[in-house]
Amino acid sequence: MSIWWSLHLRREAASVPLARRLLIGTMETAGVDPEISYDLSVALSEACANAVEHGGNRASGTSEAYRVTAYLDGEKCRIEVADSGPGFTRTQDLRPARPDAEHGRGLCLIGELADHVHIGAKPGRSGTVVSFDKILKWKKDPSLLTA
Repeated sequence: MSIWWSLHLRREAASVPLARRLLIGTMETAGVDPEISYDLSVALSEACANAVEHGGNRASGTSEAYRVTAYLDGEKCRIEVADSGPGFTRTQDLRPARPDAEHGRGLCLIGELADHVHIGAKPGRSGTVVSFDKILKWKKDPSLLTA
């Protein structure tokens, strides 16, 4: 089975649960194991929260957007969150947070929940793209076991 969708969302906190619910609903409908769905939904929430917070220039007074794309293809799910912010260098900005810090753990958490993470920019455009993927596991159908 192959499913993909893409959202163009405003950089507002209310957009984060919308993306998360759509991902969970898609994976539930496709029959993905709930633990895998939960891990990916938390990782997506962290990536979206980063795009909302850091993904543009609020000083300009414009309501900028970010994009979320999810691909469920065969045994793998890939998620991309792209913003139009200033971007960052991985070595400079991807440091572990202090234990008492209230912010700064999102990218590290994504790294723990996903099988592979890539953080960078797409050629020819500004902003940051966080993409991550995970091998899918499927729900066991109890009706098939009793037949």
